[in-house]
Amino acid sequence: MKPFDEMLIGEASVRQPYERFHAWYRQQDPESLVEKASEAENFFRRTGITFAVYGEAEAAERLIPFDLVPRIINNREWQKLAEGIEQRVRALNMFLHDIYHDQEIVKAGKVPARLIEGNAAFLPQMVGFTPPGGVYTHIIGTDIVRVGEDQFYVLEDNARTPSGVSYMIENRETMMQMFPELFVQNRVRPVETYPNHLRRSLSAVAPPACQGQPTIAVLTPGIHNSAYYEHAFLADQMGVELVEGADLKLVDGRIRMRTTRGFKTIDVLYRRVDDDYLDPLAFNPASVLGVAGIMEVYKAGGITIANAPGTGISDDKAIYSYMPDIVEFYTGRPALLENVPTWRCADEDSLAYVLEHLPELVVKEVHGSGGYGMLVGPTSTKEECETFAHKLRLRPSNYIAQPTLALSTVPILLEQGLAPRHVDLRPFVLVSDQIKIIPGGLTRVALKEGSLVVNSSQGGGTKDTWVLED
Repeated sequence: MKPFDEMLIGEASVRQPYERFHAWYRQQDPESLVEKASEAENFFRRTGITFAVYGEAEAAERLIPFDLVPRIINNREWQKLAEGIEQRVRALNMFLHDIYHDQEIVKAGKVPARLIEGNAAFLPQMVGFTPPGGVYTHIIGTDIVRVGEDQFYVLEDNARTPSGVSYMIENRETMMQMFPELFVQNRVRPVETYPNHLRRSLSAVAPPACQGQPTIAVLTPGIHNSAYYEHAFLADQMGVELVEGADLKLVDGRIRMRTTRGFKTIDVLYRRVDDDYLDPLAFNPASVLGVAGIMEVYKAGGITIANAPGTGISDDKAIYSYMPDIVEFYTGRPALLENVPTWRCADEDSLAYVLEHLPELVVKEVHGSGGYGMLVGPTSTKEECETFAHKLRLRPSNYIAQPTLALSTVPILLEQGLAPRHVDLRPFVLVSDQIKIIPGGLTRVALKEGSLVVNSSQGGGTKDTWVLED
């Protein structure tokens, strides 16, 4: 089956969202556009927009390739997506509150108790506690794929520490600098206001102990983290401090950061440190990345942690397979955005099916991310499938499987012209006293012909994502 082409219908007709861009492109000099692509790469290099690749001695710091052809979505398509995303985000927060309190969804038989109680991402320390404002997932990146004109699926929910928003903003800034005429011709909704929305959203969930305007800080593991550029970028754009665990200390029942004028109280901490490293007194005692005693202060109402500890359980891919039931249980309506059909390998019948059809399926670890720990059956050798089958038999509950979808394509710019490549989309959602969905998001593109793997760590690149006004 031929993938859905988001720009072209057949060989000649152009879909409505791309009409003005396509007319502009046909007037451009191809060599000049290739030179512009080099300019963009130099800009990213000068700015230091890189990510780290763990476990590789060479080129540990890499640029994420940026493609000049925007991914364009019309307002009707976006409104449909936004409505489904908002419904899903509301359900996720209600689910998290429920599993850390009465577990009504488990009692109703909608989600098995074993997926909660035996889950490494479930934190007993959060049981019975409600975060300030009742918000668990303050920042969410929902990965979405498209397979047809009006066919969108949620691929996964990123509710712990979703990354990529800095690339979304820098991609837009680069496009506006290089091709300002395109933004005159096309009414593109803004994404560069994200840092202002993020600061406003974090301020709205200040803890009970906060007096006056809340002080916000971004907690980073440090310069060796793969997303350090983004941590520094967001702190700078919001006008708040970027801190590491060594900069923070528990003083008189509050978390305070060292400054040239002494210690200053932090009200809201946007943490980019995983749960296990957040507090050596509550979690991993060997951690030097977090703050000793922060969980005690948090539960006493002295600080807001965004995202809340324990939200990682909603990223679990086994939990994901129950999301249609979860959404309907809490909202009273069927899910507006569908899941990708999923086989839970913990189920005996599903495991048998997956083992029999491995060359046709994508198999993922339930706690995996970044494209690691997975098998893409159609592009794997017989030996790779056999090796993975052995892993499945040893630990079936550690995996889920999904069909290999024909992801939609968007053109990329090559020296010889435009060529289609597969894409996904990560819209970013802010949750506080209101839900704000940034109109666009990060489009990730598989730059290798025929590849379905869009992750930057696996050779993917990014595009500017345009949502057009009516």
